[in-house]
Amino acid sequence: MEAPVTTWTDHTADRPISLTAPSGVDRAAHHRLDEAWLAAAWSHPSTRCFVVSGGQVLIDETPDGATELVMTPSFEAPLTEAHRYFLGTDEDGTSYFALQKDSLPGRMDQSARPAGLREAGLLLSPRDAGLMAHAVALENWQRLHRFCSRCGERTVIAAAGHIRRCPACGAEHYPRTDPAVIMAVTDGEDRILLGRQVHWARGPLLDPRRFRGARRVHRAVGAPRGPGGGRRHRRPGRVRREPAVAFPSSLMLGFMAHATSTEIDVDGDEIHEARWFSREELGAAFESGEVLPPYGISIAARLIELWYGRPLPTRSAF
Repeated sequence: MEAPVTTWTDHTADRPISLTAPSGVDRAAHHRLDEAWLAAAWSHPSTRCFVVSGGQVLIDETPDGATELVMTPSFEAPLTEAHRYFLGTDEDGTSYFALQKDSLPGRMDQSARPAGLREAGLLLSPRDAGLMAHAVALENWQRLHRFCSRCGERTVIAAAGHIRRCPACGAEHYPRTDPAVIMAVTDGEDRILLGRQVHWARGPLLDPRRFRGARRVHRAVGAPRGPGGGRRHRRPGRVRREPAVAFPSSLMLGFMAHATSTEIDVDGDEIHEARWFSREELGAAFESGEVLPPYGISIAARLIELWYGRPLPTRSAF
């Protein structure tokens, strides 16, 4: 899932988004249908597991200041109703499982806390972030696809959580991936086009300072793109593609695009406001609080940072 990146800035080239960085865990898909192997792996004393519920897990701080998933040996795991997902093994032979529960277990020491991917993905090691992303994706899919789309019968879990089978018609259902794209659009003066979605501008809890790159540039803001089927214009030395971030059931891919016009005509349906920013203007807007940077885990933040040439101001995940 980690795509090679070519940039015109050096500081980001070797800093992949944590959810897609090599995790050191082999998903070992060939074991998913081997019930005897799975049973032996689950009962092994080195096996570790953690609970996932509603897209959240428990995380905790270590004495040295790092953040890690709260995992326990399998023999100390809370009881679960067969919602046990095999996530893979590491190079030391340790197997990892996720347990889907209706709620996260309590912690006697009170130091652990629940967290979703948006927060935990910035804090966890590549191994823990990869395990969490895998578990959250499976839990989300399992929760939303309990019935057969062919006949409507309730399906059953198979392949250690990676297949749902219909006992009535025999259909097998697999996790789906919905691709989406986001792009950073620049003009001839090397300014960047940032837009604010309509739903960010409505409601008492929504922040009108949130800008990001556009997903559907021409339709949403009326900015024509360069040649190449109207999709994107590849410029030598610039990023060709960005690593994908795998959140539950979606796969976001980032691109750089070059506009052939600076005219902006927002559609009003998806985009409420769009503006061109130079680096100096965006830096001043960050400093004054007029514009909030995207969350650091997002591809929007990574694309803007690649153009900006230095790290963006940090922002809380809450």
